Amino acid sequence: MNITMLKNLFLLFFLIATSLFKSQVSNVTISGIVKDKAKKKSVAYANIVLKKTSDDTFIAGTITNEEGRFSLEGIKPDNYHFEISASDYNLEKQNLYVGSLSSFIEIPVIELEPSSVKETKIDEVVLTSTNKNEISNQMDKKTYSVADNISQSGGSVLQSMQNLPGVTVQDGKVQLRGNDKVTVLIDGKQTALTGFGSQTGLDNIPASSIDRIEIINNPSSKYDANGNAGIINVIMKKNKQNGWNGKVGFTYGTGSLWERKENLPTIRPQYTFTPKINPSLSLNYRKDKVNLFLQADNLYTQTLNKNEFVTRTYDDGTVINSQLKRNRNTNFLTTKAGLDWNIDSKNSLTVSGMYGSEKIIDRGDQPFFNGDMSQRLRLWQFLEDELKTTIMGTANYQHKFKEAGHLLNVGFNYTFHREDEKYFYDNYLPTSTGTDAFKLLSDEQVYDFNVDYIKPLKYGRLEAGVKLRNRSIPTNMNFIPGANSVLDVNAGGWATYKELIPAAYTNYIFETPKWEAELGLRLEYVKVQYDVNPNHPTYKSDSYNYTQPFPNLRLAYKLNDKNKISVFYNRRVDRPNEVDIRIFPKYDDAEIIKVGNPALRPQFTNSVELGHKYNWHNGYLYSALYHRFSNGTITRISSIVPGSNLVYAVFQNAGKSYNSGIEMILNQKISKVYSFNINANLYRNQIDAFTVTNLYPTPNYFSAEMQKAISGNVKFNNTFKFAKGFDAQLTAVYLASDIIPQGKIGSRFSMDLGVKKSIQNGKGQLFFNATDLLNTMVIKKQIQGAGFHYTSDDYYETQVIRLGYSYKF
Repeated sequence: MNITMLKNLFLLFFLIATSLFKSQVSNVTISGIVKDKAKKKSVAYANIVLKKTSDDTFIAGTITNEEGRFSLEGIKPDNYHFEISASDYNLEKQNLYVGSLSSFIEIPVIELEPSSVKETKIDEVVLTSTNKNEISNQMDKKTYSVADNISQSGGSVLQSMQNLPGVTVQDGKVQLRGNDKVTVLIDGKQTALTGFGSQTGLDNIPASSIDRIEIINNPSSKYDANGNAGIINVIMKKNKQNGWNGKVGFTYGTGSLWERKENLPTIRPQYTFTPKINPSLSLNYRKDKVNLFLQADNLYTQTLNKNEFVTRTYDDGTVINSQLKRNRNTNFLTTKAGLDWNIDSKNSLTVSGMYGSEKIIDRGDQPFFNGDMSQRLRLWQFLEDELKTTIMGTANYQHKFKEAGHLLNVGFNYTFHREDEKYFYDNYLPTSTGTDAFKLLSDEQVYDFNVDYIKPLKYGRLEAGVKLRNRSIPTNMNFIPGANSVLDVNAGGWATYKELIPAAYTNYIFETPKWEAELGLRLEYVKVQYDVNPNHPTYKSDSYNYTQPFPNLRLAYKLNDKNKISVFYNRRVDRPNEVDIRIFPKYDDAEIIKVGNPALRPQFTNSVELGHKYNWHNGYLYSALYHRFSNGTITRISSIVPGSNLVYAVFQNAGKSYNSGIEMILNQKISKVYSFNINANLYRNQIDAFTVTNLYPTPNYFSAEMQKAISGNVKFNNTFKFAKGFDAQLTAVYLASDIIPQGKIGSRFSMDLGVKKSIQNGKGQLFFNATDLLNTMVIKKQIQGAGFHYTSDDYYETQVIRLGYSYKF
């Protein structure tokens, strides 16, 4: 990658950012109570008038009710003053500053003096509001509408994230700023659909079920401490209009339009012209105090999920060429239904349920040839039959106190997730044939209970809460070996993962016209017990527990109406997930065997960031400098044991690692027709030298020298809004080469195009898109293991065209 060119691009961004500023924020609700200063009783029917300080313009007005309370809605950030008057009382005036941190503000009690008493002095009250801009005014969160991502419409959630600023996708995982330690939430909650503490299944959740995606690089203490790279919150669709309304849609797509690289000899054909079918339905009915909602989506795909060509060279000079080709059929059904019940003006209850069913059928081939391709040494042909079932029930109760924004939320969430996997392998050797098989069954149950409290204050708000999680995952593995099998039948049996996490947090937000501060602390106690079959030949039962504080701090200064600078600090943790410590070997490659490690321990990370946002009338420039330091870095280590060519990949704590970089987002509207968004991220990754011991299948030692690399990515989104409801989007993505555990991954480039047309008086919509237009996205890796090294090129399916239609009613 040409670093000089990238630096010049960053400089260009700064030079462009010389325009004027216009902040885009949402509205704030102001409430308070008026009392008699002497008698301390409420003053009913007092007049409340809000005026702009700069020109004394009338903004809003109301009167107090019988309890002396009032409320004003739709107030924009600015400087104001109140005028409060009532019969037999002196006129009271108070200056007001409306900021940008809280949607609801409770003004301290306003006391009126009887008219015979001299008027009181003017006090200052600070009010805040929430910014609904793409990048929040606090610069801690970026929010993107899935509907605006035209070039990825009709695919999965993972595909819809690929073009978002700051996000990259590698090996089926989302990365934020080059780090895959990302916690993924659904509607603000961890679920089995996306993993508890990890990320799974994003490539199979239909994007048609999603409303928007939030990227949180610096989470506050109210979020779970897991995920050092940050949080991605996926918000599902839900309508609240009166009466019957909804939306139906249908998308058809085709991928793998031709073979990018032909198979090695003697194996079955690759998938080509793979179908993608996605019907979706959203229904809503609202009347009086009840709102009923239903969201159902089905995503059926055929995919050339993997097509990796590998050359593996051992230290003794042996060279093996292989290809791993995987044709995948996936059917993912997700349904969410529930009701919102407004019991009265102060109390409400939401009850919902979600059902997800993911069926995966993989048919794969993996031939192995000698160095000059003159002899086939081995052929594995496999069938994977996997069914994942998720059931989730949620209940949330909210109590609104008399003050606007003064809330108590109580929630309960239950999740059941079954993982039922069956594998069958035909093992062809030059002189014999055998069939291996194994079956894994895992039932996960999670109980979450939380209480959250929000209290608006004169200069901000106070947030506090408690959470309790109880999680258990019993797993059973049965190996059925055939002739010449490599299966370790002694490694089967049972294991049970148990997790208990009580936590408490408090978060205080403060704001004045120039300064903003947010200080939070989360205290978590974690107890993990992993019980292993006593007869297991390698691993034994293990456990750990800790009580740790996780602070967060944000300090911001408003240089002027055009510029704001923020400093962030937080401490977070990445706990090993159950699959990271799972003791059962996973044979999804004939000669690369993955296995967990019960001795794995949490990875703790400290992060600091300096952010700056510069706004103007038709755009903004956001930039951030960040640094992360991790201790106990969790990574997968590959090694071989003497006398075998099998590669064993085992999770380990590799020691210290660092991630530092600069991120910039330039958003500019050029005209009514054209706007663009450029996101650039330049970072440095470093993994210190380390030595570990892999216990499976026999103890062997691995040492690695320090790895470091400068990498980055650039994304260029172009949006066109033509007349008569016709929109288009063109996106280009460049990912520079980067380091990965024990090796490097090469640079990649792709270009996506999408168009959509509004029809039927705005109720209908047609769209067409094409991903990886030039068919350039190839994953190239170089891996250095203990006793071997290999290079690989993965020509998996990246080019897909889709046509879709939706109708709102």
